[in-house]
Amino acid sequence: MTVSDARARLADVVDAARVDHEPVYLTRRGLRVAAVIDADDLDRLIAAAEDLADIHAARAAREEMAGGAVAIPWDQVKADLGLT
Repeated sequence: MTVSDARARLADVVDAARVDHEPVYLTRRGLRVAAVIDADDLDRLIAAAEDLADIHAARAAREEMAGGAVAIPWDQVKADLGLT
């Protein structure tokens, strides 16, 4: 849907995204430039992305430790973050 069409029918665009749980892509000059997505769906996507980033970080940390990296004591981590 073009941005101009979406502007003219904003309530319909929002309702479609909310009810169908599918993004409504907005285009300008034939190129996708934005999407309207249900807020709860977006929250779930963000949470899933954060979980995936945590999994990758944990995997990388385990690989570092397996490669001989020295663990940083928890007390030092807290001190470095100003939590002590």
